[in-house]
Amino acid sequence: MQVNSFTERGPGNRESKTERIGVMDRIVFVIPDMPGGGTERVVALLANEYSKRGIAVTILLFAGHETAYSLEEGVEVVSVGDPSGGSVKERLGRIVRMRRFYRAHKGCQIWSFSVMGAVFSAVAAFGGRHFVLVSERNDPNKYEHPRIRNISYRLADVVICQTPDAVESFPAAIRRKAVVIPNPLEAESLVPYEGKRQERIVAVGRLSAQKNHRLLLKAFAMFAEKHETYVLEIYGKGELEEDLKSFAKELGIAHRVFFRGFADNVQDQIRQAGMYVLSSDYEGISNSMLEAMALGMPVIATDCPIGGSRMYIKDGVNGLLVPVGDAELLAAAMGRLAEDPVFGKKLGREAAKLKENLAVAKIADRFLALSGKGRDSHE
Repeated sequence: MQVNSFTERGPGNRESKTERIGVMDRIVFVIPDMPGGGTERVVALLANEYSKRGIAVTILLFAGHETAYSLEEGVEVVSVGDPSGGSVKERLGRIVRMRRFYRAHKGCQIWSFSVMGAVFSAVAAFGGRHFVLVSERNDPNKYEHPRIRNISYRLADVVICQTPDAVESFPAAIRRKAVVIPNPLEAESLVPYEGKRQERIVAVGRLSAQKNHRLLLKAFAMFAEKHETYVLEIYGKGELEEDLKSFAKELGIAHRVFFRGFADNVQDQIRQAGMYVLSSDYEGISNSMLEAMALGMPVIATDCPIGGSRMYIKDGVNGLLVPVGDAELLAAAMGRLAEDPVFGKKLGREAAKLKENLAVAKIADRFLALSGKGRDSHE
């Protein structure tokens, strides 16, 4: 087990915020690992915000040891296991270590940002009096073992969903305890770019089947026939990287497609680009899409389940929505932005307005308000 040192911070002027937590020793975020990604980004933002307020915070990793995002000095990181590879012994071992941790912190609140984290925690914390919050990060309809998930979700005090569509995907017993809270944004660092945009199309996300980068590559190949100076940059890493590189070669666009890997400062890398594209088959809410909008970028997104894109994008007003899986319409949308920069600038200017309502402090307050209700229900 790897444990970073924890520094207790005095509450200072934040005391009233801390008092809302009630009787507990810390918030424990449960997540498999922190190698970089939208969920990990959200956890890092919330953990840092609470640490600044003088609230004790632990990030409990149950399948790895990475921490790709910068964390406040006071955020403790604990690893209780490696990837299991399907090993029952490894999974049982991590549950035992999680149980030891929860028993050593009897007043902690368990905030799971992972389905399996919720399942493991339900077993590990059984018999304790912990407030349990689960944050559903994806399309609930895509999970392979809904019965096991739903049992652990029923044991939680609160289930956070990202969209109303996600709430409706669950049985009634879970819907009754579900609350919709969007992703937070680090608003102060997301300064819109006002200059001439570069002839770059960017995408940010894990290189997995869900994100459907093959669709993006197909659309870019069509787009590239008429727009010879544009390049495509894909940020992120994942199991499909080599397959996607091979597909780009097959399409004859490999010399114009660049795989940039993971970048902690990705906002700085993309802010001057001509457009951002989300090509996913399904999503919760794409944090990278919201960040691109907050940067004032023209954004194109698939109108994918569970409705996160359409919650924030009004087609033709602050971005463009295209059907899932339609390469021709995606290519046409890319062409529209490339050929009409004035229209793109208008979309970006409207998109940037969303960031104030999603500021980290505001979203963090909404989570804390729920934890207070949960505390009262246990007393």
